[in-house]
Amino acid sequence: MANSSVQGLSGKGRLAPFSTILVVCALALFSPSSGLRAQSKESSTETLHKLNQSVDALIKRVSPSVVQILVTGYGPLEGGERGNTASVIGRQRAIGSGFVIDPSGYIMTNAHVVNGAQRVQVVLPPPIEEGSLRAALSTRTTIVPARIVGVARDIDLALIKVDTEKMPALALADYRKLGQGELVFAFGSPEGLRNSVTMGVVSAVARQIDADSPLVYIQTDTAINPGNSGGPLVNVNGEVVGVNTFILSQSGGNEGLGFAIPSRVVDVAFQQLRKYGHLHRAEIGVGIQTITPTLAAALSLPRSYGVIISDVQPGSAAEAAGVQIGDVLAGVDGRSVDNLPFVAFHFFSLETGDKIHLDLLRGKERFALDVKVMEPPHDMDQITALADPEKNLVPTLGILGVEIDKKIAGMASDLRDPFGIIVAARAAGATVEVPLNSGDVIRTLNGQPMTTLDRLRGTLKALPPGAPVALQIQRDQKLLFLAFTLDQQ
Repeated sequence: MANSSVQGLSGKGRLAPFSTILVVCALALFSPSSGLRAQSKESSTETLHKLNQSVDALIKRVSPSVVQILVTGYGPLEGGERGNTASVIGRQRAIGSGFVIDPSGYIMTNAHVVNGAQRVQVVLPPPIEEGSLRAALSTRTTIVPARIVGVARDIDLALIKVDTEKMPALALADYRKLGQGELVFAFGSPEGLRNSVTMGVVSAVARQIDADSPLVYIQTDTAINPGNSGGPLVNVNGEVVGVNTFILSQSGGNEGLGFAIPSRVVDVAFQQLRKYGHLHRAEIGVGIQTITPTLAAALSLPRSYGVIISDVQPGSAAEAAGVQIGDVLAGVDGRSVDNLPFVAFHFFSLETGDKIHLDLLRGKERFALDVKVMEPPHDMDQITALADPEKNLVPTLGILGVEIDKKIAGMASDLRDPFGIIVAARAAGATVEVPLNSGDVIRTLNGQPMTTLDRLRGTLKALPPGAPVALQIQRDQKLLFLAFTLDQQ
């Protein structure tokens, strides 16, 4: 420090000794006549008050749209000694979170929150009152039934609906504008503690957990715990940047590694689940995979990073256009490609009839192909759209069913026989747990052909509690039986 110099502001241009500077600073800070300390304290307090007011306003704006979700169903009960292969199935209850995404009562949550649900209920938030303590201590709760509109298990999102008056909905943020370090708030019911909020920052805007998975997540240090699943992660504008979905933890609780599904995925999933009850996947007929240095060396690829075409489905548009297994995907619609999530995001938004422009590398050759986007085979979208939530409900089984007539038989070309009930979607409220999936065809019940919804409902209603039931169904062009026992009333 002996040779260092500091430019001072003394009138004579001479450097004052360091000890003198400390004394002057101390006098300036602590002298009653200076007023600097008081002003600094005032300014800091005012800033903190403004922060408090902003957070309070944000909470009052967001909380009325955040709900607690209560799920009842059947599943394996924990317990038993190690090595014991017996499995005990019993009634289970789960608590999760969700948020209103549309004023007409549509609520977004995680698929794992409603997995195996027989009954889904929603605890609506109490009205916001001026006294926060009074509102926090209020015991008034409104619990309403909800039905499952659609589930997308591969991206862990589900859409449910309640039949209530107009509800305040949260807007989805523009995911492209999300920045690392941005302040975010997690709302939900951690460990069942309803109406909780925590604050943190965005640790990473696009975290890929698995190199071969196209899914990316928002990583945040905002405290997220079991029960937060399905709740919103919002920015300072009160917009949803993501849906809180899982944590990485050694202890089982929050360790600052929380992950949320980006708003862009939530938006597309909401539109499709609302319309079809499942994800509507347009495709070109290719499989894609991340290129690793080892894979590149083994296959002598032209680059050691990016995305490789790992599969081309026979008869697909990609095969017709000339795409081959082993091609390196260098660009999509004029934008360069160096990672799997980007391609998946782009494919996710495609519509049937679109054309996608691919830039490919094959050895030392580079070329471009235009590929038409097609409907996936055995599409059930049109049939699902015919299901009315009230008229087509079979409450005992918890399904929405569509009767097969000549028109439906023409739409579903892989039917073994032109009769039965097609499962259009699962719905909450089943009195028994039956592993029916969307697209299954119920053919018979205890040997009797099921040709109409009325007959299916009537046959189930006529059975006494505890009666054995065997459904013959068609699933993936194969016939099988599903056996269960009606619940004791």
